Amino acid sequence: MLSRAQIKYIHSLRLKKYRQQYCRFTAEGAKVVDELLKGHHIRIDSLFATEEWLEGNMSLERLNPKMSIKLVSEQELKQISNLDTPQAVFAIGELPSVHQLPKLSGRISLALETIQDPGNLGTIIRIADWFGIENVICSPDCADAFSPKTVQSTMGSIARIRITEVSLDEVLEKMKDISTYAATLNGNDIREFSKIKEGIILIGNEGHGLSEKIMQMATHRITIPRLGKAESLNAAVATGVICGRLML
Repeated sequence: MLSRAQIKYIHSLRLKKYRQQYCRFTAEGAKVVDELLKGHHIRIDSLFATEEWLEGNMSLERLNPKMSIKLVSEQELKQISNLDTPQAVFAIGELPSVHQLPKLSGRISLALETIQDPGNLGTIIRIADWFGIENVICSPDCADAFSPKTVQSTMGSIARIRITEVSLDEVLEKMKDISTYAATLNGNDIREFSKIKEGIILIGNEGHGLSEKIMQMATHRITIPRLGKAESLNAAVATGVICGRLML
């Protein structure tokens, strides 16, 4: 049975300040948890699961000897779940370091400025995983990549993507030898660009796009041609279109 102290601790991880304080985050659902267990970037500390789920995953304890596994009832899962409909398994993972900039040369990376919606951020991380992009750089004012909603939206892709949280102007200043592609409504037609093997794709805020400072630092301004009358594209949708055009 879960104690009140355990429930209180798990609930506290819904807030970023406590995720940072304890260096832990939560994830739930068979798909998301399975991907995290198979990944290498993130270590799972604790699992809370129903008897049925545990019976189908008996090898977990052998493969992860230091992981705490606790049998819980569906009612107990409801007490700790962040979802309207609780899943059969709930995990607590170790928060990875997000402040060390990874190697960006020789590969394609995504850099996001002030993406505010956790669902959008999670979908962009999933898109990065689809296109084999290993690094997603988030400005400090982006939604938290390890909030419950963002993690859920990645559908497990967060297990394979290295998240870095750093000011984009700092990144662009350090990486002047790498081409950068800033998504904007007033740039060059993306169809004019050839497939790239190295670069940083810059995606801005859902409502305001990229800041003028970042736009001025970018080496290329790119635009998805509009054939209809919609005012703009969702940030995640635009990311998918741009990745498809520049990478395939």
